[in-house]
Amino acid sequence: AELQEKMAKGSYTSAQITQLYLDRIAAIDKNGPKLNSIIEVNPDALTIAKAMDKERKDGKMRGPLHGIPVVIKDNIDTADKMMTTAGALAMVGNYAKKDAFIVTQLRNAGAVIIAKTNLSEWANFRSTNSSSGWSSRGAQTKNPYILDHSPCGSSAGSAVAANLCAIAVGTETDGSITCPSSINGGVGIKPTVGLVR
Repeated sequence: AELQEKMAKGSYTSAQITQLYLDRIAAIDKNGPKLNSIIEVNPDALTIAKAMDKERKDGKMRGPLHGIPVVIKDNIDTADKMMTTAGALAMVGNYAKKDAFIVTQLRNAGAVIIAKTNLSEWANFRSTNSSSGWSSRGAQTKNPYILDHSPCGSSAGSAVAANLCAIAVGTETDGSITCPSSINGGVGIKPTVGLVR
């Protein structure tokens, strides 16, 4: 709501907000403490944000997510220039031909999908003794508050906790939303399937 208010007043554009998040990802996820919570950045994020800014300028508002930067867990298909790998090196090069239903809903609502997040590989369906937030593609996601502690759950959670995005969309496997929310100081909402929009 605060970001929408800032865009409505003209204090910020979606493109400016998107760039701020991309800069923060570069500064503390890829450099600095290297949180490893972002597995891939959308090369078209700024183009999408500018398109949402143009729509706003032309009087077309899609709703409360219009122009808001969102990150998507890497086991959710996005039919764009980002891969969908579930964190597995075995899946590198897999580009979805079709958006997952939730991604279609987000795009229709005007959300700007800026990146894919790291996760416990295969959403933790690889072992009963695995480490939360580790994948062969993205390495170990770190807890942004205590770097050597678990970020918890297959959705990890440091992207939201470290303010690398306004909203993150994960998947609930076995505590994949509730656990990272509680450990990383976020707010996790597990709605009815398909309701996020």
